[in-house]
Amino acid sequence: MSRAIVAEYDASENTLRLVEPLTGVSDHAMVRISIETDDAFDPLARLAALNGPTADIEQMLAEIAAGRR
Repeated sequence: MSRAIVAEYDASENTLRLVEPLTGVSDHAMVRISIETDDAFDPLARLAALNGPTADIEQMLAEIAAGRR
């Protein structure tokens, strides 16, 4: 099984803090990790790479409502 998660490193405690529990992973299980620092991760670049439509949410809702009339 492989998936990407976000964690915060705490050097004073020598731990990684997860945003949420790892479903499907038992307590004290050995896991393999790969480290990418914030400099390597650019969420806006990742979002742009999806090539999805973007717009103002109010405009989108107005267009949806207009299409229902």
